[in-house]
Amino acid sequence: MHLYLGHNPRTLYLVTGSHDERKGRPQRALVFRAVEANPAQVIVEFLPKDEVNLTGAVRLTSRVIKGCLGLISVENDTFLAVVSSATEVGNTRPFDSQPESVAKIHEVLFYCLTSNSWDDFSASQDTLLNPENADALMTREQQHYSQSTTPPVFEHPCMPLTKILSSGSFYYALDPAWDLSSRLPVRLARDRSDAHDIGIFDERFVWNEYIVRSLLNFRERLDPLEREELDKCQFIILAIQGYVGVFTMALPAPPVNGAPIIATLSLISRLGWRRAGTRFNTRGVDDDGNTANFVETETILTTDQHCVSYTQVRGSVPLFWEQQGLQTFGQRIQITRPHASQPAFERHFAHLMEEYGATHAINLLGSKENEAILTSAYAKHLQIARGIWGDELSITHYDFHNAVRIGGHDSVMRDVCRLEGVNNNMERYGFTMCDASTDSLITEQKGVFRTNCLDCLDRTNFVQDIFSRKALEQYLSLVHREWLQAGALWMHHRELWAENGDALSRIYAGTGALNTSVTRTGKRTLAGVLSDATKSVSRAYINNFQDKGKQIAIDMFLGNMNNQRQVNIFDPIHDSVGKALQQRLSEYSTTQSCSIFTGTWNVNGRLPSSESLLPWLFPRNNFIEPDLFILGFQEIVQLTAQQIVQPDPEKKRIWEQKVMETLERRPQRTCDYVLLRSEQLVGTAILVIVRSDLTAVIRNVEGAARKTGLRGMSGNKGGVGVRLDYHDTSFCFLTAHLAAGHSNIEERNADFHTIVKGLHFQKGKTLSSHENIIWLADTNYRIDLDNENVRARSEADDFDSLVAADQLRQAIDNGDAFAGYEEGPMLFRPTYKYDLGTDNYDTSEKMRIPAWTDRILFKGRFDLAVYSRAELKGSDHRPVFALFRSEVRIIDVAKRAALSRLLLENTLSATPGEKLDEKLASLVLPDDYSELPPPSTDDDAWWNRPEHPKGIFPISVAHLLESNAANPFDSPEESPFSSSPSSSDEELYSHAMGLQSPITPVRKPPPPPPRSRYTDV
Repeated sequence: MHLYLGHNPRTLYLVTGSHDERKGRPQRALVFRAVEANPAQVIVEFLPKDEVNLTGAVRLTSRVIKGCLGLISVENDTFLAVVSSATEVGNTRPFDSQPESVAKIHEVLFYCLTSNSWDDFSASQDTLLNPENADALMTREQQHYSQSTTPPVFEHPCMPLTKILSSGSFYYALDPAWDLSSRLPVRLARDRSDAHDIGIFDERFVWNEYIVRSLLNFRERLDPLEREELDKCQFIILAIQGYVGVFTMALPAPPVNGAPIIATLSLISRLGWRRAGTRFNTRGVDDDGNTANFVETETILTTDQHCVSYTQVRGSVPLFWEQQGLQTFGQRIQITRPHASQPAFERHFAHLMEEYGATHAINLLGSKENEAILTSAYAKHLQIARGIWGDELSITHYDFHNAVRIGGHDSVMRDVCRLEGVNNNMERYGFTMCDASTDSLITEQKGVFRTNCLDCLDRTNFVQDIFSRKALEQYLSLVHREWLQAGALWMHHRELWAENGDALSRIYAGTGALNTSVTRTGKRTLAGVLSDATKSVSRAYINNFQDKGKQIAIDMFLGNMNNQRQVNIFDPIHDSVGKALQQRLSEYSTTQSCSIFTGTWNVNGRLPSSESLLPWLFPRNNFIEPDLFILGFQEIVQLTAQQIVQPDPEKKRIWEQKVMETLERRPQRTCDYVLLRSEQLVGTAILVIVRSDLTAVIRNVEGAARKTGLRGMSGNKGGVGVRLDYHDTSFCFLTAHLAAGHSNIEERNADFHTIVKGLHFQKGKTLSSHENIIWLADTNYRIDLDNENVRARSEADDFDSLVAADQLRQAIDNGDAFAGYEEGPMLFRPTYKYDLGTDNYDTSEKMRIPAWTDRILFKGRFDLAVYSRAELKGSDHRPVFALFRSEVRIIDVAKRAALSRLLLENTLSATPGEKLDEKLASLVLPDDYSELPPPSTDDDAWWNRPEHPKGIFPISVAHLLESNAANPFDSPEESPFSSSPSSSDEELYSHAMGLQSPITPVRKPPPPPPRSRYTDV
């Protein structure tokens, strides 16, 4: 097919060519045109080729276009992504009636629908990539990202996306279309009619799902004949990222006619996108149970008799952990939510158990301090999870590095499959095998090995190679024992796994895998050792200094950026429903009150004393137990040069322990608290503590920091924040330490703006992305009165006159800092500076003027109940606290779906001239909507709940015999179908229309459901 550009209006035409027609594809065109009023909306038409007027249209590229990946909005322009260069990898099942061939993408180009500004730049990309050098593009890509995340003035805005998609790590299924995203047993379980339906795929592995979603929705609205023709044209491409390798070889046959047997060995690795990213930027698990670097790898061996499939998975340790700051070879690991990981941990394994059956985890982490911490936490969480799944979930811990150190890599190859848990489950899980000619399933794999190391790259790939060979040996020992010693088979097997390791490592870490020399040859060579050393150094540099820009590009492609708008295809009906649904938010959601305690304290570099923290954390006898405690500390360490360069985390841990002990030993305790997250920037630290029963509804917890000292280079001053979603409401909490000095007002204002602009969370979220924000900080703003005057008025509790001279209030009034923020009334004495252990303001030589340096400010939907200070004397500051009440929104997904259906049905039934807005506004959701179960999704199904395990619904015998009919197939007398033997077709039809619509169950029901990233219309 070819791509053309037309003008007035600006239009892109994707048109089939003569080569398509020779393949039997219909002569059709897919036409794209932007909506003038809304650049993120596109009009798409699927037309016969002869109805498209290309007079005056310009062919944009001399390349033959392979298909389009979708539509994306970048910098307020809309672009069409097309595959302009790809090569066939091979046919994974050559003996099947329909080939299953795969192509590797080498180049993707982006053409603008909304502006001609980038036409010349699109053309400048029109240079063919050599497929042999495609893998080397990763290195050039890293050089691009190592510069600035802000593109040069004349660079195409989609260039970062082009570099990722043209890196040689993306693949798609060739014509006739088949589902490359799903493993063989899943495809075999489908109806034959669905085998080539591109609308059926495994969403976990289709990387362009976000940008192609609107085109898939457009496809669904076509009539069946047009939809079939669209699929035959292969205008729409669904791409996976990972690795696909295919080798075809001749293997010895029984002595019948002397002819060898042709066999095809394939390896397909599908990288998940739901927690996608680069090595140090994406670790662990998210709240929905998705892990970083999650890969499903399938080994397929095909002969003229059988097709054998064996599947394994890998993924990061499913806990909340990160690696922040500069990482060298001794990597520092932080488990960010040690007491709140169990719900996400169990969601992850619920997904695996539902998708693959029984799961055996292989943990290859070593005994080093950081890896040992992860291993211990992993084992603890899995032991708790076994209370749910019992023997269906198990784990083997195997210190890979220690085994290599003692016996070399040969010992790993020899010993790992002999481990009791591995050996038993290898036999128990088996493999999938089908008849090559009929696709009849003979045996199916009953479980999966989930392997991990720290990065899930080198060690993991080495062990998965061993498991793959072991599974093939199981099959060969039953069917072709003579192939157990076939050198060609195992040589190709080693090569596929070595290439697989390199490909996955380049995606996640920027270099090829370590240990590939051993994987390829079975031996450790000097050249291999030197190559691994070079790769390790390259990884450290790339991951520390170049990957952040690449992470932004990945998030943009996946639609993860906070301010990103998805391109929609113009559809006035669904647009009307979406608008009406948004206006009626209150009808399908409820609110729940919550209480939040916030406190801030500059502890002057001191450790906790014997002084109780209860007067600060529970300042009243009848003080409620809040849902969340948010505590900010400043100068948690002494601000010395050594601490600024390498801060001591032990001081923060001591304060965490002191706070948690205070909460555990409080009088009249009615609930438990857990430390959800803590963050530290030199001397500034924040603790987020929540009630233990709320950990399952607090999600997407992230931390970030921004330095402001020495123009952003030093962390002695700066801010640190934690953001989270409580049900469906977002919160951001920040603690900060701003510039000191009585007269340095402008520096403090500048620090505030630096933190606001520079504090970035994952997926493009900033401070302004949140509905509710609270600052709890040592702001260092002073009182502009002389020392004697301030002290006298403080002693007299004359707060109004002091507030009038307060620098922070003046900055807010003038709009210089904290514009739009509120603060409670200042009804307590200045909190700084006291002589240690006394109630006396500073009597030292400097005699500092008392000031309200310690403040709590807020923006959003808050009711302030208390704002005061506590009389703790362990520092030269007094701690400040505030108690807030707020409301969090809880969206009823089932009710929203029911209302969406009601609005859509009435929109479709609207008559010409009818006022649609008034009609939709008058609709009321029936009270009995709840009698229906919520709609099934990939994550939850009404027919598989604890009360109905495995979908079993008991039916009472009494109910079956209720009619006492001699013949159980006789209809009851009151049945409308038997009341009149001459019922008309119209009567039967009318009755059928009144029956409840059947609900079609879906296959996968792991609990609980994550919120959808798309609307329901």
